[in-house]
Amino acid sequence: MLLYNSIGPNPRVVRIFMAERGIEIPRQEVDLRGGENRREPFLKVNPAGQLPALRLDDGTVITEVTAICEYLDEIAPGPSLIGATPKERAETRMWTRRIDLNIVEPMANGFRFAEGLKLFQNRIRCIPQAADDLKRTAQEKLAWLDGLIEGREWICGDRLTLADIFLFAFLDFGAQVGQPVSPGLRNVTAHHARMKARPSAAA
Repeated sequence: MLLYNSIGPNPRVVRIFMAERGIEIPRQEVDLRGGENRREPFLKVNPAGQLPALRLDDGTVITEVTAICEYLDEIAPGPSLIGATPKERAETRMWTRRIDLNIVEPMANGFRFAEGLKLFQNRIRCIPQAADDLKRTAQEKLAWLDGLIEGREWICGDRLTLADIFLFAFLDFGAQVGQPVSPGLRNVTAHHARMKARPSAAA
């Protein structure tokens, strides 16, 4: 297999997931800032021009962070980060989707439409006037999440899962682009500190 890797929070989610699962895969770096992902030959790998991407030994290419992580989780030996039972898997997928739609997407687009506008304006449809509202939406949903994870070590209770990794990678990204977590969100802040203390955070 081959992992097409780059800067940014999405590839980092996969790298942290792999580190937690003890998976090592050869990597090929793609110059995201230079737009290599939006040109051939990478467009033959992923016509959407997005990273990361995982090429399997038979040539099949899997894209999208959750799909890549779930595939790797299924083929690797050891404890699952998705879930060992249908109930656990459903719970992990529920929380991962909640975090993705409610926090990650508005946070990322808030950046793309504002601080990242110069990089993204010729690559995707950007709506600069929406940036502030998107950023506020992400912060409001973080406050919502803060209340829901009261008393939990991890998002799914006592299980470290993809949902935790997804949240951690994007909150780190948000802090770097002017969208830090409010110190008043003590549960989210404590969760982030626990994730940051894990060796996989360096991935």
